[in-house]
Amino acid sequence: MEETPQHESSVTSEQLAAIDDEDVLNKMLDDATEFEERRLIRAALRELLKKKRDKREQERASRQEVLSKGTSIKGVAGATKPPINQQPSTNNRPAFSMTAGGKVGSAPAAQKSLPSTVPNAKNVKQMLLDWCKAKTEPYEGVDIQNFSSSWKDGIAFCALVHRFFPDAFEYSILNPHKPRDNFQLAFSTAEKLAGCPPLLDPEDLVRMKEPDWKCVYTYIQEFYRCLVEKGLVKTKKRS
Repeated sequence: MEETPQHESSVTSEQLAAIDDEDVLNKMLDDATEFEERRLIRAALRELLKKKRDKREQERASRQEVLSKGTSIKGVAGATKPPINQQPSTNNRPAFSMTAGGKVGSAPAAQKSLPSTVPNAKNVKQMLLDWCKAKTEPYEGVDIQNFSSSWKDGIAFCALVHRFFPDAFEYSILNPHKPRDNFQLAFSTAEKLAGCPPLLDPEDLVRMKEPDWKCVYTYIQEFYRCLVEKGLVKTKKRS
């Protein structure tokens, strides 16, 4: 029996590491057909998310140090960011939008600087949260109120995936005290059956007190997009 020839990836890890735009990597993942190439792109996506988390932690520590010295935030580079003890405004957060095809995209830079022009991004976030609530409402142990603490034990991820792939695993035997196993089950099933890249790392998630809402939000948008592409979710076409 002849062995199937192994195709080398057309991109390298070094080339992918130089890309700092999630949208670009997501588009490359959509277009990739070779297993090795898709594996490299998924790894690059995970590393990019980790770098962004580390950067946010560094910026937070820097702002906290400035505040502890009694220095005005305005005297520091990046002065437009809110103080560490102030809840960030939604208008200062990266705005995501969902295209007609279900793809995740960043709002134009001009919109980010004008609060009056970003209600659509806020509406999309609320619509996606409501969608998650509706799809997981029948599931015991799931009460989705946000994109952070509501997902910390992995059960909500499993419930959402199970809603579309009920034969993939037995939901009733899941243990909320084993979040690592739940994250792994949900992400691997979503990747296998929906083609959704595992943008979140179970090891990172279990180390956090609660998940970063931006990371969860981005992953859920990607899962939604994959479901739309497979015809499992119908979207209303805009006139």
